[in-house]
Parts: sequence; C-alpha cells; structure tokens
Amino acid sequence: MNNLINASRHIPIDTARSILSVSPITLTTPQRKQPLELRITAPVTGNKLPVILLSHGHGPSLYLPSKDGYGPLANFYAEQGFVVIQPTHANSKVAGFASDAPGAPLFWRTRVEEMQLILDRMNDIEDQAPAIAGRLDHNRIAAVGHSAGAHTVGMLLGARLTDPKDTSATDVDLLDPRIKAGVLLAAPGNGGDDLSEYAREHFSELNPDFTYMTTPTLVVFGDADVSPHLTSRGADWHADPYHFSPGSDYLLTLFGAKHGLGGIAGYDAKETDDEDPDRLAVTQRMTSAYLYSALYEGDTRWTAACNALKAHAHQWGQVDSK
Repeated sequence: MNNLINASRHIPIDTARSILSVSPITLTTPQRKQPLELRITAPVTGNKLPVILLSHGHGPSLYLPSKDGYGPLANFYAEQGFVVIQPTHANSKVAGFASDAPGAPLFWRTRVEEMQLILDRMNDIEDQAPAIAGRLDHNRIAAVGHSAGAHTVGMLLGARLTDPKDTSATDVDLLDPRIKAGVLLAAPGNGGDDLSEYAREHFSELNPDFTYMTTPTLVVFGDADVSPHLTSRGADWHADPYHFSPGSDYLLTLFGAKHGLGGIAGYDAKETDDEDPDRLAVTQRMTSAYLYSALYEGDTRWTAACNALKAHAHQWGQVDSK
C-alpha cells in the first residue's frame, strides 16, 4: 500500500510479492582489473522468473550510481515478479574504475561489456545466490537503463556508435540478442550537431545511430528534462531513440518530469530533481507492464496500463505508438 499516490493507483499491477536482496555478488575475469559487483533483488517464491538487467546512470551522487541505487525501480520490479540484476559499472564513484583510467569518465564500452559479462555468467550468479538458483528464465531477459545507463542498454538493443575522437569506435555494433526487450529512461539522443559544444568536446561518444536498434523498446522521457550541458535542443532530445529506431514501438512522455522521472534513482534522494510519488508510480507501473507484455506473447498488462493512464492519470503523461 502506498498512501502517497493518487491517480497513478488506477494503473493496474499485480499483488506485491515478498522479495529478497543478495549483495554483493562478484564476477571476476582476467581481462578486468577488479571484480564486477552486483546486487540481485528477486521474489522470495516462484520459478521461471523473467530477468531485468538494470543499468545505473552517471549522476552526482556517491552511492546511487551503483548496485545500491535505484531501489524504487529494483524493489518494484521484484515485487512484480522480476529478478533484477544491478551491476556497479566502471563509472561508479564508490566501486568503479579510477577517474583517470582509459575510457573515463563514462566508460561506455566497458559498461556494455559488464552487461554482457552478466549474461555470460548467469550460472555463476545463481551459484553465488542459492535463493534464486534454478528459478530464472534465461530466455526472458530484458534490460532497463537510465541516462548513461540508457545509452548502455541502447547499444545492447542494437544502436550503433561512432566516436569522432576514437578511430577504433566507428559504427560499433554490440547488439546482444539474448536481451529480448528494453526500456530507455531519459536516454541521450542524437549526437553530432545536436550535442552542445561542451558535450562534443567531453562526451563525443554520445553519438548513437538508432536506425539499427530493432529490439522491442519503450522510450520514456520527461518533457521538462532540459539538458543544456549535453544538447542545444530541448527535452525532446531524449525522445530521439523512439523517433529514429525501428524497434522502439512506444514512447511514454511524462508531463512535468525532469531527469529523475519522479524519483527512480533513490528514495528521498537529493539527486532527484522532480520527486513526486505519483510520477514515480507511473514510471514504475508503465515500464513493468510494458516489459511483461514484451516478454510474454499475449500478455495484456501493457494494454490495460495504457488504458488506465489515459482514463485516470492522463495529467501525468501519455503514450504514443508507431
């Protein structure tokens, strides 16, 4: 029960399940200087559970950009029946790579490799977490990313990248077909001339080509998410993955939302610039419904959620489709 929400409660969800969290899970590889640390959040009961890989952003906080952040999403998804796997990416302040390591500060390629390492080592993850061992559906895996995490997930969904400052990064293709659906939250949009002068100088890797992104994807953005440090355009820049990708079949626009999308990165967190329980609940409920219907043919959660949003919570957002 959540006494803080009003209109958003009309968007239907399943009865919340009891959940557990296992942390830290560590994955080591000879190619990596330090272990990759993970958190697993999962329902206490159930088998053949779908999996979400949740990729954190590159925010100013110390701990939220890590396996220990994004509780509002990880806990909600697990309560709805997903097993959520959260890596602490190389760009994390608390347990990432040094700020002067190659690839800093975003470590865009390393972040994608970390997600692929998780997919490669699912059996090892289950061995370290007996509470979920044998309970995962390895054929129903989705990925959700916020901000820089959305850039990471977009690459896994098929977006390509050319970094004009790196001759080794031309038309990079890192599509991973093991991921069947995705959600991009406040994703970076097109690069090139759409980037600010500062971004072209410091974040030239933010130069995606969404025309190759064919995996089913929900794009979510806030119409008040103006990012002048990254783009010369308005908030609509964050909707580019929908408009330019053949796989992005739906766009959820959150009215009045800024980069925090209501508070997805943490509870009562200073990083959240638009904290609102109803807006957060819309984000949680709509993305969960989308992923269920994308992973399970014939599932009607997404249709029901869209109808409820339009009928009862239209002041918070709208869904467009192709």
